[in-house]
Amino acid sequence: MARRIRRSTGPLDLRAQAILRAVIEEYVTTATPVGSQALVDRYRLGVSSATVRNVLAELELAGLLDHPHTSAGRIPTDAGYRWYVESIIDYAPLPQVEQLMIRHQFGQVEFASEHWFRLAASTIAGLTHAAGLATPAKPAAARVRRVDLVSINDHMASLVVVLREGSVKQSLVTLSTVEDQSALTLVAAVLNSLVHDATADQAETALSHLDPALPHVDLIARVGERLVRLLADYDRAAVEEVFSDGLLNVMGAPEFADSEKLRRVFTALENRAYLGELVGNVAASGVVTVYIGHENQPPDMREVALVLAPYGRRDRAVGVVGVLGPTRLAYSEAIGTVRFVSGLMNELVDHLYN
Repeated sequence: MARRIRRSTGPLDLRAQAILRAVIEEYVTTATPVGSQALVDRYRLGVSSATVRNVLAELELAGLLDHPHTSAGRIPTDAGYRWYVESIIDYAPLPQVEQLMIRHQFGQVEFASEHWFRLAASTIAGLTHAAGLATPAKPAAARVRRVDLVSINDHMASLVVVLREGSVKQSLVTLSTVEDQSALTLVAAVLNSLVHDATADQAETALSHLDPALPHVDLIARVGERLVRLLADYDRAAVEEVFSDGLLNVMGAPEFADSEKLRRVFTALENRAYLGELVGNVAASGVVTVYIGHENQPPDMREVALVLAPYGRRDRAVGVVGVLGPTRLAYSEAIGTVRFVSGLMNELVDHLYN
């Protein structure tokens, strides 16, 4: 079948913009195709139903609207949403009351960075009625804040490494001889003196010059080797973890009545290489970035929209917070919420480093 030739979208006049905006906002609210009479009845467009029909036809030819079937009204296309995001809507800030409430919640976990990401995801989900996403701020090269070594039994210890960004990593270490906790505490103290604030490469260099006369030097070397490997493994991962909340919000959308469809969306997001690329792109942009439908690379994400914002310091550590929902997303609220939460996360990261 021959494909219909799409006209260039070009600059839309004010009337076409008003009608396109009305279609999108009506469809976001109702999830049903929008007809000309509904627009005339519900929006102050100042034109007749016949004029609205003509403009709808023009917008469809421009590729901004589509017809699901012959008797239905119109629905926005990905290009229509893109035009809406870039050219039409205003991004209103969150109301002051909500800003104060969110600041209070984050203030409760200011010194517990492991809770920031869950709170960010749940806050975004609650405000947008979609799914909230957050990734921990991850540096290009992790640095050690503290090392602990805890006895599990006579022949096993747990290596606990706290990274400067707040992440905690653990690994089991097999002991060749029976060591009590006091010996393990001494080993941890030596390691802390050697590798505090060190990257994997710096820690490896420091450990290569161990004084053979040190007590428990063999155990220090063995634990140090495990520490370096743990840091290197962390650095290789493009994204450490994805925290999400509000999946039920998305499942309630008609587009995802088939729960298997939503499962495939989140399976696609678990692809660390893809998510790492997203984080890198958003971090490089430095601003809120919106991915709509077919702008998402994985085929299973062609029916969703992502609104993502970076937080952190590009020279130190960067993560993202965002919204995931159907392309029929309330973009203005999503962008305003994500922008505010990313600003709060920036403040927390600045406090962590300072």
